[in-house]
Amino acid sequence: MTPTEYGVLAFSSLFVIVDPLATVPAFLAMTARYTLSQRLRMARVACCVAFLILSGFALAGQWLFSVLGITLAAVQVAGALVLLLVALDMLRAQRSAVLETAAETAEGAAKDDIAITPLAVPMLAGPAAISTIILLDAQAASWLYRGILLACVALVGLASYAILALGASGAKWMSPLAEKIITRLMGLLLAALAVQFLFNGLKGEGGLYMR
Repeated sequence: MTPTEYGVLAFSSLFVIVDPLATVPAFLAMTARYTLSQRLRMARVACCVAFLILSGFALAGQWLFSVLGITLAAVQVAGALVLLLVALDMLRAQRSAVLETAAETAEGAAKDDIAITPLAVPMLAGPAAISTIILLDAQAASWLYRGILLACVALVGLASYAILALGASGAKWMSPLAEKIITRLMGLLLAALAVQFLFNGLKGEGGLYMR
């Protein structure tokens, strides 16, 4: 896999699983009583925290699993199952409970500051996103690829902030129907990626493509 192909794969996978578009309604509901500047600050902090968490797992995730004695194949199978659960909910145009539960959203609405929890964790950098970053890191053939992965994490963080900022500003740039269609398409892509990771894990392969 070339660096360009890896970069496209990493960015698209992370953007789909972080899914900032679907986060906007919950973000607006939890910050209904705040001003625009307060909303933007929370979105900015949340995206920065999510970037730090995902970058940390990109750099130390493989080391952590090696210390725990967990094989790459086991990580691939477990991560694939998590991604598949999210993908199935996306195909139904629903926000997956793997990303955040209704109770977490309700709890966030009562908090004074929702930037770190539940917005950053688990809405943006939850179990599914962490599983994805570890799976992508396993495909990194060198530090060049790992650098590309970190750059993709940063780009997803910037894109997430831009989308949350547009939502906070009241921009009506996407209809609910279009959002559902896009969610279902992203869910289909994510399901295919999850199945591929599952096949690789069951075959005990570290590469992305079946041999």
